[in-house]
Amino acid sequence: MMGFGAALKHAREAADMTQAELGKATDLDRTYISRIERGETNPSLTVIVALAKATGTAPGDLLKLL
Repeated sequence: MMGFGAALKHAREAADMTQAELGKATDLDRTYISRIERGETNPSLTVIVALAKATGTAPGDLLKLL
């Protein structure tokens, strides 16, 4: 079982995106994405949906990786 940050990193890498590219696609700062991936902060549901959409992953599927 992996945490949400690891699941996001997996989805981002599978989409062949950098943190900066994901940040641009979601209008989020790259450092915020980095903090999510490291498990230092938890995103809101709105942010989870935006991250999933940007990585081509359904929000439910991204959360299933937990």
